[in-house]
Amino acid sequence: MPAESDLCSLLALGPRPGRDAREGACNHGQVTADEVFFREWQARAAGETRSLARARALAEVLGVLPAGVPVLVVVGSKGKGTAATYASACLAAAGLRVGTVTSPGLRGNRDRIRVNGQAVSEAEFASLAERLERAIGSLPPRTGGYLAPTGLFTLSGVVQARERGADALVLEAGMGGLGDEVSLFRPEVVAITPIFSEHVGVLGDTPAAIATEKAGVVDALTRHVVSAPQTPAVAEALERTVEARTRKKGLVEYVEIADVPQEHLPPGLVQRAAQVGCSAALRLLEGEGLALPDAERLEAVLSTVVLPGRLSWHRVPGADTEVLADCAINGTGVAMALVTARERWANIDHVVLCLPDHKDLDGAIAALGALPVTFVRLPYERLRFTRPLPSSWEVIEAAELTPDRLAGLGRHVVALGTVYFIGQILDLVDADTTRLFTAP
Repeated sequence: MPAESDLCSLLALGPRPGRDAREGACNHGQVTADEVFFREWQARAAGETRSLARARALAEVLGVLPAGVPVLVVVGSKGKGTAATYASACLAAAGLRVGTVTSPGLRGNRDRIRVNGQAVSEAEFASLAERLERAIGSLPPRTGGYLAPTGLFTLSGVVQARERGADALVLEAGMGGLGDEVSLFRPEVVAITPIFSEHVGVLGDTPAAIATEKAGVVDALTRHVVSAPQTPAVAEALERTVEARTRKKGLVEYVEIADVPQEHLPPGLVQRAAQVGCSAALRLLEGEGLALPDAERLEAVLSTVVLPGRLSWHRVPGADTEVLADCAINGTGVAMALVTARERWANIDHVVLCLPDHKDLDGAIAALGALPVTFVRLPYERLRFTRPLPSSWEVIEAAELTPDRLAGLGRHVVALGTVYFIGQILDLVDADTTRLFTAP
């Protein structure tokens, strides 16, 4: 897979203009731990790609192959983190201890690795990095392929889950499927969120080609493939790939009606991903012969789920400004966020938006109409911000966006854009991202 597949890893290197500008930098231990995960990626040669063979060798050294517990893998173009969170919450409601790996982190890299919804502590993260560094040191020098950061977080998450006695694993692919390190762990269940043209040219030249790559994570051990509704071309590619890899026909199940009451699921476009996650978790329990959670316990756990940056509400510290933060990257997502904001507020005072050139900027402009907008540019060479914007929009650099500036935009502010940018917003409002749900 091309090096571009770790674009989110590049962005995670920071420093983030929000949190790190205020604090100066992360503490030295945290920086050292982060460096272990990114070292080979940073030192890669031009044209060098990630090496699944090297990742497999590392997994063997770490002793995490096979996983030893049932594995649920989440792939797709959008909503993977939501699906992984709800799948994990459903499994926890059934009484299982669940290890979860998601990508990228919300406010930092510790957020990628969780047990029963709780992010690892700084001490646990540092310990994982030390163990990872020792294991990498035992490998032969690399010759033509690096260890991808997203893969190292996946392996470390499995290590953490084992040490904490997890009964099941939920692993979100960083971007792909067959070319992602999640493919090292044979999944009993695969959850597929909507697949569209995101990552065209990286994973494939068409959505159908992207679907083929993502569905490549299934193998003969896979019992269930639970998918969101897809376009005909994508559905055909999924079904063809799954049948070829599993030797089973009709394995792909499209979620049209939720297995859990709709009132327990989040609003907006992420609801479909939550449905997929819940259904996939219940299929895993059924396949393992485990009892499904009773309705009361399921409701109790799902009612605690929080999705920071997915239509989430926050207060700017020390100010009377409320922010609706959402990782909307196209016109449909932007429109949904505005509808959600207007259901709560009489008016929207301002919108803060960050969309690089390759996102649906035209759709966002159309959805935003005459609303006052501040457009934020991120400081990364790989992200282009060159497309023309409405003349009424203010344009600033990410480092210029501070809590005071955010509060100065009004009492009701909508923040929209890429996952990384919304992570900066979560920093500015000091959002709690350590726990995504509360296990019984």
